Amino acid sequence: MKPFHFLLFFTFSSLILLPTGKSDLASERAALLVLRSAVGGRSLLWNVSQSTPCLWVGVKCQQNRVVELRLPGMGLSGQLPAGSIGNLTELHTLSLRFNALSGSVPPDLASCVNLRNLYLQGNFFSGDIPEFLFTLSNLIRLNLAGNNFSGEISSDFNKLTRLGTLYLNDNHLTGSIPKLNLNLQQFNVSNNQLDGSIPSKLSNFPATAFQGNSLCGGPLQSCPHKSKLSGGAIAGIIIGSVVAFVLILVVLILLCRKKSSKKTGSTDVAPVKHTETEMLGEKSVGDGDSTSMGYPIRGAAVLAAAATSKGSGDKRLVFFRNSNRIFDLEDLLRASAEVLGKGTFGTAYKASLDMEVERVVVAVKRLKDVSVSEKEFREKIEIAGAMDHENLVPLRAYYYSKDEKLIVYDYMPMGSLSALLHGNRGAGRTPLNWEARSGIALGAARGIAYIHSRGSASSHGNIKSSNILLTKSYEARVSDFGLAHLVGPTATPNRVAGYRAPEVTDARKVSQKADVYSFGVLLLELLTGKAPTHALLNEEGVDLPRWVQSVVREEWTAEVFDLELLRYQNVEEEMVQLLQLALDCAAQYPDKRPSMLDVTSRIEELCRSSSQHEQEPDHNIINDVHSVDSGAPVPSVVD
Repeated sequence: MKPFHFLLFFTFSSLILLPTGKSDLASERAALLVLRSAVGGRSLLWNVSQSTPCLWVGVKCQQNRVVELRLPGMGLSGQLPAGSIGNLTELHTLSLRFNALSGSVPPDLASCVNLRNLYLQGNFFSGDIPEFLFTLSNLIRLNLAGNNFSGEISSDFNKLTRLGTLYLNDNHLTGSIPKLNLNLQQFNVSNNQLDGSIPSKLSNFPATAFQGNSLCGGPLQSCPHKSKLSGGAIAGIIIGSVVAFVLILVVLILLCRKKSSKKTGSTDVAPVKHTETEMLGEKSVGDGDSTSMGYPIRGAAVLAAAATSKGSGDKRLVFFRNSNRIFDLEDLLRASAEVLGKGTFGTAYKASLDMEVERVVVAVKRLKDVSVSEKEFREKIEIAGAMDHENLVPLRAYYYSKDEKLIVYDYMPMGSLSALLHGNRGAGRTPLNWEARSGIALGAARGIAYIHSRGSASSHGNIKSSNILLTKSYEARVSDFGLAHLVGPTATPNRVAGYRAPEVTDARKVSQKADVYSFGVLLLELLTGKAPTHALLNEEGVDLPRWVQSVVREEWTAEVFDLELLRYQNVEEEMVQLLQLALDCAAQYPDKRPSMLDVTSRIEELCRSSSQHEQEPDHNIINDVHSVDSGAPVPSVVD
C-alpha cells in the first residue's frame, strides 16, 4: 500500500472509530436496546420492530432526538451498562427511580451535558457520589435519595449553579455538610451518618431535612459550647433551683386544698331553657343502613328521646363558640330529615329546618356506644368543637342526655369521597380526574395535619374515605374528628379494618402515626380506585398497601392506577410520586412513617409540579428551577 493510500485509510478509519460527541436517533435507539438488554428484559415492553424509539413507553423525543427517558418503578435490576444512556446526548430528563439498580452510575453519563433533571432515588447505587455529576452544569433537580451512596458530600456541588433541588437522604454519607452557595428550593440529607454544624444558608429548611444524623445548629438544637461558669456559680444555680422548686410545690399544695374545699360545697346544675317538645306528624328521619339515602320514617322513633330523656344533662342544644345560635332543639326535632348512612360512631341524618329568615340544612349524627362520663364527653367534644380549619367539617352544636347524644355539623352537599369513588362505576359515571383527586388528597392532608398540630395527643382516630366529605367545588372536608375517644371498643366494626394501622388494638387509642397509616391507605384508594373495605384483593389475603407495593416493584404501574387516571399521561410522574408517598405513610412500623406536616408539604409541591407541568413548555428553562417534582421535607420518593 502506498504511503498516501495508507494515510487516507488511517484517517478514514479514525473518523469512524473515534467518538464524535454527537449521535442521531438510530444510534440512540441502539443505546436504548443496550440498556434494555442489560437491565430491562421483560420489564421494558418496547416494540423493537419499530424503527423509532419515540413510540416506546417512557421515551419522549423532540426534533427527532430523545430528550426524556422516564422508567420509574419498572422492576429494572442489575447495573447500568456503559454505552447506553451516555449516548443520549440531548437528554433533558432521566428518571430511573424506584427500581433495583445497583453498582455505580456509569461515567459516560457525563456526555449528557443538557441534563436538567436526574432522578435515581429508590435504587441500590453505591460508592461515592460520582465526580462527573459536577460537570453537568445544567442540572436543576438531582435526587439520589434512598440508595447506598457513601463518602462525604463534596463542596463541588457549588459548581452546579442552577441546582434548585438536592436530595441525598437515606444513604450512608459521612462527614459534615459543606457550605453550599446555591439557591436551593428543596434540600434533604436526613438519615445518613453526617455530623457537625448545619451551614447557616441551609438553616431555613425544616428539621426533617436533617434528622437521623449527628448534626446541630440551624433548625436543630444549638451546637454545644464549653461552659465558662465557675464552680461557685454552678452551685448557686443549683441551690436557687431547689429553693424555687420547693416554693412552687408549696403554692400548688395550697391551691389544690382551696380548690378542693370549693368543690365540696358546689353542685353542677345546668339551666334548662327549652321545654321538651312533642313530636307531631310524619317525619323523614331514619336509622337506615349506609346505602339508604332519604328513606322516610317516623322522626319520633329516632330523635324524640333527645327531648324526653329522663337522664341527666342540659335539655338544650349547646352551640360552640364559633357558631351562631340560629335554631334550638325544638326546631331540630321538628325538621324534616333523611338518613345519610350508618357510620362507625352512629347514624347521620340530613335535617332541613324552615326558619323565619331562611331554610337551614345541617347534618346530625346520633352517636352510639358512648362509653365516657358526661363530664368527659363535654370536655372532649368542646375540644373538637374548638377546632377551626377550612378543611374540617365545622361542628355547630351538640346535645347530651343519658340516653341520647347528638352532634350537629354543617351539611356537605356532595357527600363523601367513598361514594364518589365507588358509588357509580357504570357507563354514566363522570370520571374523577387527576386534578380533583390530588386536590382532595391535599385538602384532607391539611385538615388532618391541623388536628395533629393541636398537641401530641391529638389524633383523628377514624380516617377513611367515607369520612372525607366534599363541597360543591370538590374541596375536601374531614369529618368525625374527636369521636374515636368517646366510644367503646365495640363501636369499630370490621369494616374499618382495611384502614387501621397494624399496631392499633384499641380504637380509642389511635396515635398520630396510626392516622398517617390510615391516610396512606386513603391515598392508595384514591389512586387505585379500590376500596380496602371490600373483599380481599387476592386469595393470599394481602391488604391494599402490600398489594400495591408488590405490583409497583414487579410490573408497570398501569396495573395499579385506576383506569380513569391512565388518560392523564402528562402527570404520570406526579401520580407515581403520590403512590410512593402513600406507601411511605402505610409503612408497617410507625417510626418509618412521615408526619402529616411532611405529607402535606410533599403533596403541596406535587400539586404545584403538576399544575406547572401543564403550562410550562419544555424549552422554558428559566422557570424550571421553580417547577418542583418532589414532595419536600422527606423526599426519598421524589422524582
